[in-house]
Amino acid sequence: MRFLSLRGPFCRDCGVSTVRDMSAKTLWQGWWGPLSVVITPVTLLANLAPWGRFRKLAAPAGGFRPALAPGRPLTRRPEALVFLVPMLLVAVAIPALFVTGVLVGDGSAPTLPVGACVRNEGDWANQDLQITDCGAPGAEYKVTGRLEKAGSTCAGGDYLADPKYGPDGATISCLEPLH
Repeated sequence: MRFLSLRGPFCRDCGVSTVRDMSAKTLWQGWWGPLSVVITPVTLLANLAPWGRFRKLAAPAGGFRPALAPGRPLTRRPEALVFLVPMLLVAVAIPALFVTGVLVGDGSAPTLPVGACVRNEGDWANQDLQITDCGAPGAEYKVTGRLEKAGSTCAGGDYLADPKYGPDGATISCLEPLH
């Protein structure tokens, strides 16, 4: 990270040209460090003060050399795209991440209470158990108990739910087929 400045007497055109060139370089080169994401916009805002002072000066007259051409405005330079692309990505990414988080949720499995009915929307290797109304046509299993003590077993013909559906993420629930 470097901080550059240029001091000296400037005419209006030379000052505007210098501010535009240095700001364009900041737009192109200023994003490559972790702190630069914060410092680059601050630097660009700080460049507005001298730019405003240079614009208020009278047109150059006389002098020992010709004035610099102010060049294209900053927004019409290719370097401005380097600034716009990350800002556009940030403007799109933040709402997209928020919407994705709301739609997906926290991804945790529901705890299966004893007596509840469930349906499996996956296969037994990759269970996706969803709690449903026991009278619903999609209800497949009823939770009949939990294997909380060592040596306890489910009734014959019962299926075992993944431990992730237990209250502590480790207890297995017994599932009795409804049909």
